[in-house]
Amino acid sequence: MIENKLKHFRENAGLSQVELARRAKIASTNLNSIENGRLLAWPKAKRKLARALKVTEIELFPEG
Repeated sequence: MIENKLKHFRENAGLSQVELARRAKIASTNLNSIENGRLLAWPKAKRKLARALKVTEIELFPEG
């Protein structure tokens, strides 16, 4: 499983997966898979998610 802090930051922002996916302009199914460690986020998705959550990519994906 791939570790990330996506769920932590999403819940702290008070967002559902669907709402975050909409804001980041990625498919909600991909967001769910990334959040649950079943899919590695590609660089463009990392940027979009970090921007939508107003955090850095390193904060969100500390393992790279």
